Amino acid sequence: MALYAATVVKLIEEFEKLPGIGHKSAQRIAFHLLEQPEEKVKAFAEAMVKARAGLKYCEVCCNMSDKDVCDICGNNARDRSIICVVEDPRDVAAMERAREFRGLYHVLHGAISPMSGTGPDDIKLKELVKRMDGEVSEVIVATNPTVEGETTAMYISKLLKPLGVKVTRIAHGIPVGGDLEYADEITLAKALQGRREI
Repeated sequence: MALYAATVVKLIEEFEKLPGIGHKSAQRIAFHLLEQPEEKVKAFAEAMVKARAGLKYCEVCCNMSDKDVCDICGNNARDRSIICVVEDPRDVAAMERAREFRGLYHVLHGAISPMSGTGPDDIKLKELVKRMDGEVSEVIVATNPTVEGETTAMYISKLLKPLGVKVTRIAHGIPVGGDLEYADEITLAKALQGRREI
């Protein structure tokens, strides 16, 4: 005998497909939605459909946008001589929250990973090279500190340096508020390599 109606089981299964959502969380979300007034559920569903239907990628930086050119690329106050390369649109949001970077971005939509079959042609590297028009003087590679991120960073460096562009890498190391005793060896090594005079 089924515990829930087939439609409820299907709803739970769909929520389980979301990243970080297990069976219990999927049940809680499903039942929360089922307890809401119909207009709230419709508004929720409509927001998802509209977000997906209105999604575009910026013609300049490949970031998600609802316009042909995103707000960052369209902002003439940004420094167009520096491009920060990130793996994912969420990385742009993280960098913007820091309020330190005033240049432009380029979103790769992934990283080079031979183990999972992702090569240079599978991410937005051609689009990055097209942006090297003489106005760009520095490319900051802000890929994740993983094997794939490091591989991608090295590939970008070898790709762009012959074009006369300065390629830098963001520093990696001990987070603010972190304790040295809990840091792994690679994090400590990166922190030492990225040290600067104070």
